[in-house]
Amino acid sequence: MENREILTQSIADETAQLQRQNELLKKEIEQLKIERRRIKQTRTRLSVFLLILLMLSMITTTFAWFTISSLSSVHNMEINIGTGVQLLISDEEHGQDISLYTNEVDSDAINRQLSAYSTSLDDITLEPLTSSDGVRFFTQGGVQRNENNESFLEFKLFFIATEDMWVHLTSNESEAGADNGTKIFTSSTGEKADVINCVRISFTDSEAGTTVIYEPNKGNPVAGQSTFDLPTPMGLSNSTRLFSLNKLDPKMITVRIWIEGEDPECDDDVQLANLQAQFNFEGTDENNIPVN
Repeated sequence: MENREILTQSIADETAQLQRQNELLKKEIEQLKIERRRIKQTRTRLSVFLLILLMLSMITTTFAWFTISSLSSVHNMEINIGTGVQLLISDEEHGQDISLYTNEVDSDAINRQLSAYSTSLDDITLEPLTSSDGVRFFTQGGVQRNENNESFLEFKLFFIATEDMWVHLTSNESEAGADNGTKIFTSSTGEKADVINCVRISFTDSEAGTTVIYEPNKGNPVAGQSTFDLPTPMGLSNSTRLFSLNKLDPKMITVRIWIEGEDPECDDDVQLANLQAQFNFEGTDENNIPVN
């Protein structure tokens, strides 16, 4: 009788132990299921995140930088340049012989400089490039480009003044009815007309070691650029200054015009657009009062 009781108790103990092991096994299985669901959810979130990144990268690549091909650049440029009183200009260096300077430079004068590159304003093409300093220019892939070779436009202007002055870019006319104030415009229509919003023009005074960048219709800063736009209504201030001149001391200024690839409006819509540029320069004293 005693042996039977011992056997019964042993079976009960083993049964209880098996039940505990079974409960532990169930808990481990449940934990594994939870872990698998967590891993699956993590993978799903990661896949969604990667998909979002891919979509963002696709948006970024189409947000700027129009497609490059042999016929995709902005071209057919026209340029006219004028100055105010006491300020004279030339496309050639004439030293201090003020009689050889005038109040205007036109496309024909610019073409004389471009002939050294076997091109002209009629043939010039502007590839979308980016520049943080207005001096060095790079493609979207980081390749540096040289001037006037289906890349960006560069030419020299020579200024001389009859008295000390600061030279400003201005949308004012040199005289009433002249219609020669600074403006960037295009005869292209529709979405191609957006080209005027992604153009940049830099003015480099090598003697002073300075470069300023004019951004017509200025938007949000891009490419690390520091740019200025002309105010409306027009007012002359330190922000519109380009360089200074000493009386009868000529100075060479390098002008560079490019299409900024990082600008949001530099997309396929502006391909094959044409571009016209008109600049007017005005001299002031140190307090930005126009020189008469």
